[in-house]
Amino acid sequence: MWTGHIKAAIASLRTSRWRSSLTMLGIVIGVSSVVTIVSLGEGLKQQVIGQIGRLGPDVITIRPGKLVSGPDGSSFNLLALLNTSTLSDDDVAALSKLGSLPTVLPVNFVTSTATSTEAELNNISVIGTGPQMPQMLGLSTNLGDFFDAKAANEKVAVIGPDVAGKLYGVLNPIGHSVSVAGQDFIVRGVLNPSSTGLLVAAQTDFNSAVLIPYQPSKEIVGGKTNLLQILIQAGPNASPDQAIKEAHEVLLKTHQGAEDFTILKQHQLLKLINGVINSATAFIGSIAAISLLVGGVGIMNIMLASVSERTREIGIRKAVGATNRQILMQFFSEGLVLSLIGGALGIGLALVINLLLRLYTSLEPVVNVPVIILAAGISVLVGIIFSTAPALKAARKHPIDALRA
Repeated sequence: MWTGHIKAAIASLRTSRWRSSLTMLGIVIGVSSVVTIVSLGEGLKQQVIGQIGRLGPDVITIRPGKLVSGPDGSSFNLLALLNTSTLSDDDVAALSKLGSLPTVLPVNFVTSTATSTEAELNNISVIGTGPQMPQMLGLSTNLGDFFDAKAANEKVAVIGPDVAGKLYGVLNPIGHSVSVAGQDFIVRGVLNPSSTGLLVAAQTDFNSAVLIPYQPSKEIVGGKTNLLQILIQAGPNASPDQAIKEAHEVLLKTHQGAEDFTILKQHQLLKLINGVINSATAFIGSIAAISLLVGGVGIMNIMLASVSERTREIGIRKAVGATNRQILMQFFSEGLVLSLIGGALGIGLALVINLLLRLYTSLEPVVNVPVIILAAGISVLVGIIFSTAPALKAARKHPIDALRA
């Protein structure tokens, strides 16, 4: 029985293809938006896991601001989200005196313009850091090498592969000058492409970043300390817990008793960032889902108009023996088919968008089967809910009144 109704619904929708296509548009946009956003969120989480997995097991992260617990049990760092820092050079100096911390790595961050003799790039992430970063974050260079301790005060730079390609084209950038915020740096190395895309430790993309020594980076921010975070590494004779305890005591002294910082081990950092990603995905996804509601309302309005236009057809069908149930199923099937086709097209569009994002950006969206099933289920649900009223209206029409229309 359902097969016959579906075939009849498809045949009916073909008679008004433009109207049917426009009706499905809301469902297509809604489903594709939800699937794409959820896929991006899942991809970001996997990137985070991969990025944190590259950290050494004894690497500890110190971030500005205190963790705030959300209503869902997740935690977030308000100051870090606002890019406001409470960490300073005094903290770095005090931590460096601890015997349990052989490595203290400040991470400075600013967005600026990078130029070469060939091109100019805006909104480039400039990271001021130390020579220990490759070891702590698992970085490597494709050309040249990373700056060492001897170059701590020199104006040298290591650039991401995307920056190298856009500023120098096919030229080997090693030894060439790159201007950052009006100051010239000599390119010393080019990073290998980062497969994990986002840099958890610096909230940026290594592929599109310029890394310079920490001391010269302070000149770019006008002498101000804008430490995004401090990475520390416990020594061979100290456990991470002991290192955290000692670092906490030292920072309390330098901050005059104010605990406006957060010290995180790997699993805590993972939980923190995943919480932020989940919250952002849920919020943006819920906004995108509104278009599904709009699409459902569109289906209902078009179906109601269709019932009014086909009143005489309904009367004729009832006059030759069609039951209320058959009329109801006819119009219900049309609305359901509209929703299902819109959902299928939306899923297909989302897959194309995800593919393009993978090919042309550093983002790596991940589409899971449950997401596809959920999207298809939502499409069916929208079709059922918003097709019911028009179908009932059609089924309840009196045949004599319908024939007179």
